[in-house]
Amino acid sequence: MAKRMTGRWVFLWLALATVFPVRAVDLEAPGSAPDRTTNQVFVLPIRDDIFEPMVYLVRRGVKAAMDARADTLVLDMNTNGGEVGATLEIIDILSKFEGRKVTYVNAKAYSAGAFISVATEAIYMAPESVIGAAAPIMMSPGGTGVEEMPSTVEVKMTSALSAKIRAYAQKYGHNTQVVNAMINKQTELIIDGKTLNEKGQILTLTNREAAEEYGDPPKPLLSAGTVDSLDAVIAKLGETGAKVTRIEPTGAERLATWLTALNWLWLIIGVAGIYLEIKTPGFGLPGIAGICGFALYFLGSYVAGLSGLEWAVLFVVGLILVALEIFVWPGTVVSGLAGLGLIFVSLVMALVDMYPGMPAVPTLPQLRLPLRDLGIAAIGSVAVIVILARLLPKTPFYPVLVSQDASGVTSVRSREAAADSRVGREGIALSPLHPGGKAQFGEEIIDVTTQGEMIDRGAPVRILRHSLGEAVVERVK
Repeated sequence: MAKRMTGRWVFLWLALATVFPVRAVDLEAPGSAPDRTTNQVFVLPIRDDIFEPMVYLVRRGVKAAMDARADTLVLDMNTNGGEVGATLEIIDILSKFEGRKVTYVNAKAYSAGAFISVATEAIYMAPESVIGAAAPIMMSPGGTGVEEMPSTVEVKMTSALSAKIRAYAQKYGHNTQVVNAMINKQTELIIDGKTLNEKGQILTLTNREAAEEYGDPPKPLLSAGTVDSLDAVIAKLGETGAKVTRIEPTGAERLATWLTALNWLWLIIGVAGIYLEIKTPGFGLPGIAGICGFALYFLGSYVAGLSGLEWAVLFVVGLILVALEIFVWPGTVVSGLAGLGLIFVSLVMALVDMYPGMPAVPTLPQLRLPLRDLGIAAIGSVAVIVILARLLPKTPFYPVLVSQDASGVTSVRSREAAADSRVGREGIALSPLHPGGKAQFGEEIIDVTTQGEMIDRGAPVRILRHSLGEAVVERVK
């Protein structure tokens, strides 16, 4: 029995290792320095509407630039805008890059694109490009159109957003009056006696208007200059001959949007599937479902750029230690506790947004999302397991879910008959039952579990019933 169950866990480990092939780059030591014989420039495309998938792309690009210790990050901007929440998250991610940040408005930087541009040190614009029209709007349900925003909501949102973006404008030396006129339609912009934006309008600038100089001493309104191409921007920055790395969208970012939204569901499927696999003979659909659940959990965090594959590997190591505790060294406790600890840490850290150079210990705000998902999954898993334990063996699906024994001869019904014949038999606990372990009944050694009580090794026990293929026992008094 122990050999068969150990083999099952080896299969589970191999299956998870196949789902998550580990590349050397994912396990590279944090202190290892990249080749710095030449300067490095990373180009990050903001060339789509700004929603959650764009957040994942930016996160991946920024972490790659930080890993490579790049000197410059250039945003290749061409967007109509997007969600305020996603925009602010992108700005926060960009702030973690300590090198030079530059925006190249390749065609247009409307709304959220203008916000993000202001959060970089310099803005260059292509010929006939435009920037601005950054007032917040409210999308109709389903995102099919724009609804009129209630006046109170509009005032509050515009005020808060304007202050946030002005803070970045002040940090990077951009004209805060210009930024405010792009956001707040109540702002009248007059510079050097020239009215650039009338009250009731939202400021939008062409490349020439943005580069025009005002004040004493003269200073460009917003743009550092009109440049014909992205390569010309890199040359203008003095990075001629630098190693240029272009971050490309993979399309997987859209997949990660709904994968990460259902993290709690993947955990419930994973826990319930593995539990049922342990409790049923052979290897069947519960084990496959459990593997798929945990695979989707780690895959979502990987594609979203939250973590590498090292946490999936740590999770597999934890599973192996728990399996050793259950099937090889029952009652030792140490292996099982260590395995459960590794599993918990891996599940939490897979959703923690860590950046190169950050402290290894996450902060409480970083832990809020994974702990919330784990809490939901814990409650859901217990409920699913209790329901399945009571109802599944009575359904016609039960024989389908469990595979045949290794010999291929014994049927599900014959195993159930053998289990029924054990009810009432007395034997000896071969290991401490806390509450699971092994007991011997005559010449037969089987896996057993108690109803919650702790039974010492060597104590007499009696079989009360069977639940999902495992004998439930009580101490014989």
